[in-house]
Amino acid sequence: MKIFKFGGASVKDADGIKNVYDVLQKAGYEDVLLVVSAMGKTTNALEIVIKNYFDKSPELSASVQEIKKYHNQILLDLFENDKDPVFTAVNEQFTDLEYFLAHNKSPNYNFVYDQIVSFGELISTTILSHFMNFMGVKTQWIDVRNFIKTNANYRDAEVDWELTQKNIAKNIAPKILNITQGFLGSDENNFTTTLGREGSDYTAAIFAYCLNAESVTIWKDVPGVMNADPRYFENASLLNQISYREAIELAFYGASVIHPKTLQPLQKKEIPLYVKSFINPLLKGTSVSKGVDLEPHLPCFIVKRNQLLISLSSIDFSFIMEENISEIFGLFHDHKIKVNLIQNSAISFSVCVEDKFGEFNTLNAVLSKKFKVDFEENVTLYTIRHFDDAAAKTVENDKTVLLKQISRETMQIVTKE
Repeated sequence: MKIFKFGGASVKDADGIKNVYDVLQKAGYEDVLLVVSAMGKTTNALEIVIKNYFDKSPELSASVQEIKKYHNQILLDLFENDKDPVFTAVNEQFTDLEYFLAHNKSPNYNFVYDQIVSFGELISTTILSHFMNFMGVKTQWIDVRNFIKTNANYRDAEVDWELTQKNIAKNIAPKILNITQGFLGSDENNFTTTLGREGSDYTAAIFAYCLNAESVTIWKDVPGVMNADPRYFENASLLNQISYREAIELAFYGASVIHPKTLQPLQKKEIPLYVKSFINPLLKGTSVSKGVDLEPHLPCFIVKRNQLLISLSSIDFSFIMEENISEIFGLFHDHKIKVNLIQNSAISFSVCVEDKFGEFNTLNAVLSKKFKVDFEENVTLYTIRHFDDAAAKTVENDKTVLLKQISRETMQIVTKE
């Protein structure tokens, strides 16, 4: 079996859905499992619904209606007859969403987030499955929550591999186009969980691992994995081949094309990963597998914006020792703050972090009791793998460099622009 993953950009409108059909006609769809994200910016729109829900905003109903209107237009563009069963199927999803908003009793933000945001994937896959059937391609729609089981760490759940393996191996039908949702799972009480933002790639890898798949292909709006984000760098080049090891390094530092957790299960079973263009599906794209680390061998640039540079120093000028650093990292973990760079001296400790859950103010209050805390908001972290002098100058030009760290293969630079 092959696993194909299509992200939100590939199914953002009716033309995108039709293009997925065209891609499958060219790439083949027998014995394929599709992992599909929410359409376009639906996840962002559902996050607004969540905000309105907790704010008890009068805009709550209107924000839901906007999402319903967006999807209904896609349906009208795809299906000639508005009596087609897909309209009822999608309407039932929105009814379930509205029921949850009306009857939920939990004050837990992360729990509520997962229950609401999951409707993006459920609706997108419902539409895609019905359209494929309409076009004569028989599909099996799968609720991924019945297959991928996790703990109850909402918004960043950990997979129960043993139970997930058992569910997938026993229930996925071969020789048919299976369609399921990315990003989602469920806990032991069957409440919806999510695998972390951009977790659809990870979903594809989970299915590949459990099915001993032939390959995973991630279909993107770019030709493959580039050595730099074309939005920030001119003359970005396609990387034809990347080893698992190098891809894991790039993902660790934040390369946006491949999700950090995607590669480990694929590497364990040596399942190749392809990153290809849904615009030009016959192009070779990028292959991630065993072999040469990088081909061609070029500096690779990774940009992480909206970072926070925190500098901690001891109040009494004593050394910052192992026990201090251990305590600091424990606090970062407790507040779900991701550390992307570390630098320390005898009496100071600096980190560049990502505060994606908005926990820094709470953490700062705790840290300030023991340390002098200085911080700089909205900094940018550049990571250059296989750097050279020219690559470093490209990044440093016209910017204020706040911190620089160099190892054998990697340079990291924190800048204020």
